[in-house]
Amino acid sequence: MKLSFMAALLFCGICFGQNNTDNSLYMKAEKISYLTDIGSESGDLYQTIGHHGPAVENEWMALRIYFSDKVAIDVYNKAKKGLELKAAHWYPTPAQQKEGWGADYYKVASTVGLGGVKLWDGEKLVSLNPVTNRLARVGKTENTSWMEMISRGVPYKGKKVDILVRVTVFSGKREAKVEAFSLNGEKVQFATGVNYFKGFETKKGENYIAVWGTHPEDVAAEVVGIGAAIKYNPKNYVKNTDDGTQYLLISKPTKYLATEIASACAKEKEINTLDKLEAYIK
Repeated sequence: MKLSFMAALLFCGICFGQNNTDNSLYMKAEKISYLTDIGSESGDLYQTIGHHGPAVENEWMALRIYFSDKVAIDVYNKAKKGLELKAAHWYPTPAQQKEGWGADYYKVASTVGLGGVKLWDGEKLVSLNPVTNRLARVGKTENTSWMEMISRGVPYKGKKVDILVRVTVFSGKREAKVEAFSLNGEKVQFATGVNYFKGFETKKGENYIAVWGTHPEDVAAEVVGIGAAIKYNPKNYVKNTDDGTQYLLISKPTKYLATEIASACAKEKEINTLDKLEAYIK
């Protein structure tokens, strides 16, 4: 049976329109019950929420925002394309990792991680903490998944500001979009960037920073080289700095900022070196 042109297009849309993204937010004690939002006046549910905060994934990586004073973005790298978050809960067993599952090779420490957001008061970094309330939310559209962290009542330059950080992953696209909003209309200077460790290689261009190396072993079954990159509009920034643990980008005073982030690891078939990651980002 031959398909008409329109029917063929519809058939292709069904075949290729699958949303290869997902999100995850749940209480650690109740893995079965997934949530769409959760809040805390203390601003710290790090030990209470599964994978320490909301998480999203595309085919190549998962990302989470720490529900704590860090509000940093952490990465779960994959050896092969696919969705693993709901099955692995961020921490697959050593046996699963050896069978080809991904793992948490990335270590944030006290940095922004990959594309995480802090504030800049003109002289130093300001964490999104303390807060009067912190809220995490997750959602899904036809071809994306997203997570948000809203930090309310953050002290900044003698005032209190409400900051929203949103991370969106797209079906069929490696990069994720990170957006930061000043919700109460106050212009702020955002700080973002990418962290690194001793022995890392770095590539920089006019609108990107890419790094590659091994993070200190923490919870993964093996040490694997991973790459991380952030892509940005240089017109939005007034300062680039390096504090010895992270490359930081300091924005102009603004109510909104957006960047793109991507990650890869040496166990992948497509992008498994810094040169390949840089070529992709460029």
